[in-house]
Amino acid sequence: KAEEVGLDVFATGEHHNPPFAAPGNPPVLLANLAAQTTTLRFSTATTLITTNDPVRLAEDYAYAQHLAEGRLDLMLGRGNTGPVYPWFGADIRQGIPLAIEKYHLLRRLWREENVTWKGEFRTPLQHFTAVPRPLDGAPPFVWHGSIRSPEIAEQAAYYGDGFFHNNIFWNIEHTQRMVRLYRQRYEHYGHGAAEQAIVGLGGQVFIGETEAKAKEFFRPYFDNAPVYGHGPSMEEFTQMTPLTVGTVDQVIDRYLGYADAVGDYQRQLFLIDHAGLPKEVVLDQIEILGTEVVPVLRREFAARRPAGVPDDPPHAGLPAVEPATAGKENA
Repeated sequence: KAEEVGLDVFATGEHHNPPFAAPGNPPVLLANLAAQTTTLRFSTATTLITTNDPVRLAEDYAYAQHLAEGRLDLMLGRGNTGPVYPWFGADIRQGIPLAIEKYHLLRRLWREENVTWKGEFRTPLQHFTAVPRPLDGAPPFVWHGSIRSPEIAEQAAYYGDGFFHNNIFWNIEHTQRMVRLYRQRYEHYGHGAAEQAIVGLGGQVFIGETEAKAKEFFRPYFDNAPVYGHGPSMEEFTQMTPLTVGTVDQVIDRYLGYADAVGDYQRQLFLIDHAGLPKEVVLDQIEILGTEVVPVLRREFAARRPAGVPDDPPHAGLPAVEPATAGKENA
């Protein structure tokens, strides 16, 4: 449906527990979907870098990249479920060091053969080559997803990778601070001007013919949602976060405002199948999003984007420059 209505990207998370329906093994789902589509790009949102083995990630996502004929990005994150750490033998208190070390190894495995490596969180490697190699020698484009950890914004900037702020539960002021940090450090490490940094944002919407009808329909789902139900009212939540419940025009106006807040950015993901909405409603929402909302956002974002600012991540896989060699103590 997403490809049919002209959307650009489909992304899935990685979860290992209810109430989440996202798979524990995203490459399987994404490879299957890639076989049924021709233009849609796929991404994770997110893959758990902290509790997965970098060797397995290197192999699984390179394989999925081949099956998708290059239409695959990888978004890394630490997850939002604390118990997942011990389920996979990790310590949540080491979340940031795990993310830093494991990505460093994953990056090497995609760019080098005969890797010899020793770290803190897995057994050493001796002359190891991950197979298959990335498609045409270019690894999937990598996003580093974060909600509140400046260390992850720093990591994304250090490598010249994309930074995705999953701001669906946060106010715009927090999102601004995180994106500003990433942009500043991206420029500091010599990857380009701050405004050229590759930024993505999360969002969530429910669209109706009128605002009143949208709220009337969505309210019982919101009130009983496993993740955010039984907390702030829908009105409070929509004021504090990007959740927008209203008309097509209200959604467009709200999300155009994010470029004013964080600068021109390259990816906007929308959470659509949330709060237990029935499948037929989700499909209808996807159609409205693809035919009435996204075309306007594309046009407006393109019209305001300054020259020299990319409109899309570099899907050839590799950033324009390699990580900085100076200031590594901050990485």
